[in-house]
Amino acid sequence: MTSNDAPGPAICSAKGCRAPAAWSVVWNNPKLHEPDRRKVWLACEEHRQHLAEFLDLRGFLITVEPFQPGTPAQ
Repeated sequence: MTSNDAPGPAICSAKGCRAPAAWSVVWNNPKLHEPDRRKVWLACEEHRQHLAEFLDLRGFLITVEPFQPGTPAQ
């Protein structure tokens, strides 16, 4: 593997944001996913609340937790 093949830093999932991820916003759409399936959006400090509220309004939000690099969320 060359340095060009190495994965980049985890970044925020908010549209157009390139900030480093600080939070994992964990969610599940019960109409599409099995109950134990977990989807993760990464969020920077600035977008954590917005992304969590977006999912919560739809009944999809499970939890928001600190992002841990190297976990399956990355």
